[in-house]
Amino acid sequence: MAKTAIERDLQRLEAELKQLEAEYNMFFAGRLPKPPWETRSRVEALVKQYDRSYLQNYGDRFRFLTLQSRYATFIDLWDRGLRAREEGRAGPFAHKRSEPEKPRPEDRILHVAAFHDPVHEMDKLTELYESLAEARRDVGEEAVPFHKFADLIKKQVQKLRQSGSPEVAFRALDRRVVHENVAASVALDEPVTLGVVEPLDLACNAHRSSSYVL
Repeated sequence: MAKTAIERDLQRLEAELKQLEAEYNMFFAGRLPKPPWETRSRVEALVKQYDRSYLQNYGDRFRFLTLQSRYATFIDLWDRGLRAREEGRAGPFAHKRSEPEKPRPEDRILHVAAFHDPVHEMDKLTELYESLAEARRDVGEEAVPFHKFADLIKKQVQKLRQSGSPEVAFRALDRRVVHENVAASVALDEPVTLGVVEPLDLACNAHRSSSYVL
């Protein structure tokens, strides 16, 4: 069945958002001379267009809200990085040259969510969990028990908040190949290398060095 105009636009929005994230990462790594304003303008125009529209199809509406949430979370992070650079601070995208990140296969971002207190933000916690569970089901794997997942997120938020981060964001990744430096924090009957949760410390570091295989 042919895709509708809305489906094509949402597919384009997802691709543009992925490109925007890659370009910002290149900019903060020093590989682009200026921020990707053109790509950001295209993404923002699509987000505003459908934010003012009523999407009758539930699937389209859910997909757009997920993309809009990702965009808002990343924009906040990127703008903090730009302000830190202008003020001469290290900022969230400061890289430690002594510990370069090992190259890895491209990750597919499934969902992004930010938490102050996961216990009182069950809707966001459930959405993050479902994004990972659905990816695992797609390849015939069983989902991690929700209570183990929730406990992991709660402990990481508490840990990072103790270090001075008022809000902690996590992104769920579909990583089919996981390197040796990725440690499993949730005990499973069998090792699985599909779902990965990475904490994004919005106050200090863009990506914490640890990832959690779920």
